Amino acid sequence: MKKFFLVIGIILFFISCSGGDESSDDIVIPDTPSIIVDKTSLNFDDTMVSKSSSASSILVESKNVNSSVEIIVTDGFEISSDNLNFGNSLTIDANQSKTIHVRFSPSKIQTYSGSIDIKNAEANDVKISLSGDGVQLKYNYKAFSKTRLAWGSGFSQSASQSFDLHNNNDNIEGIKMYIRLECPSGGCDPWDRFANILVKNSNTNQWYEMARHITPYGVGNSQLTRGLQVDVTDFKSLLSGNVELKIYAETWVGSGWVISLEFDYLAGNPDYKYYQITPVIQFNRNSLSGVPYGGENGNTQLDKEKFDLTKTISVGSNIKSAHFRTIISGWGHATPADSDGRACAEWCFRTHKIKINNVDKFSHYMGPIGCGNNPISNQGGNWAPDRAGWCPGMVVPLRLDKFDTDVSNTDINFEYYFQPWTNNFVGTPGYNNKNAYNAISTFIVLKSDQEIEPATISN
Repeated sequence: MKKFFLVIGIILFFISCSGGDESSDDIVIPDTPSIIVDKTSLNFDDTMVSKSSSASSILVESKNVNSSVEIIVTDGFEISSDNLNFGNSLTIDANQSKTIHVRFSPSKIQTYSGSIDIKNAEANDVKISLSGDGVQLKYNYKAFSKTRLAWGSGFSQSASQSFDLHNNNDNIEGIKMYIRLECPSGGCDPWDRFANILVKNSNTNQWYEMARHITPYGVGNSQLTRGLQVDVTDFKSLLSGNVELKIYAETWVGSGWVISLEFDYLAGNPDYKYYQITPVIQFNRNSLSGVPYGGENGNTQLDKEKFDLTKTISVGSNIKSAHFRTIISGWGHATPADSDGRACAEWCFRTHKIKINNVDKFSHYMGPIGCGNNPISNQGGNWAPDRAGWCPGMVVPLRLDKFDTDVSNTDINFEYYFQPWTNNFVGTPGYNNKNAYNAISTFIVLKSDQEIEPATISN
């Protein structure tokens, strides 16, 4: 307001000095001091903590001023006059037009609402609004890239390869794995197939199943931004440095799938510094190598000998957290079907259990998980009806069961117990397979802030 009256006063002064007979065309109104900018706000893309976004530019111009222009930016943002050296403030000489570069540099995981404040002693202040979301720092590693899995014609159902992943997981709080499925030029396998991702323990040369997924009917999973996501933090003791990985898809046709794999290592404070993971049971080579459900060839005793589901788990000292990680999916159209027509073990809803020291401890309900709401909704085939605990085109759920007591220095008697059912080996008409199978893997994960040994498993 004071600047307004100053201008009015100057005008009246010129009028009074001009004389009454002079034409008003001779009146000269001085230019007003001003700051001009070409933007009033900037919104930045999500930017990882400790990183900086790409810079955006703002044109700043001062007119009719006798002093420099001060530019200050709030916390989380930086400015530069040369797009090389960034800081929190700048000074521009009077009556200059200058391009200023602005970038987002968050230090915390939060939403930032800031501003650039442009000031001059003679002109009105100008404020430019800034906004952006600081997101968790992550390190991305590519593994398999467009690897073809197929049956015949020189292709294979599986591929294994070594990759260099994150070297030090001390400050990694989580690891996410992304599975991208694409179709080869001739189209994808038209069926829903058992598929999984494994990591090799270099000390034992044993493969550990990190994730299982069921392929969609005849399409890829491009409807998902990055493909299927699986939390594989439990395997962080193995996912460090040079790591051998395997991808597998139980395809029996020449089309198959094109698979890519990548990992995000999420920086932060882990719940515990040290992790160890040990397989308790793994009957998961493919869908038909799972545990026969209801008897194999009618001989239940043979099942128990070949598929030993009782183990002794020996746990060492200083354990602060322990849990089981189980993946299970049923296959087959064996009968007798349930009263609603659901044959086993793909369709029949069951509740299986983990017994600890001969007592029921954890339950796994193999029921519907919402196949009809699958984001991979452009499938062919019979994808929408609910299976027993899995869906075509989705990750098979991880079943995590955490101990609520200290298991340090103990021997745990483990048994995986299937809800009783007896196969009559007649089978559903139209299906060749009269058997039922439950493909399963169970691991025990131990955690501590002190160095610990992995659990040992014995029969």
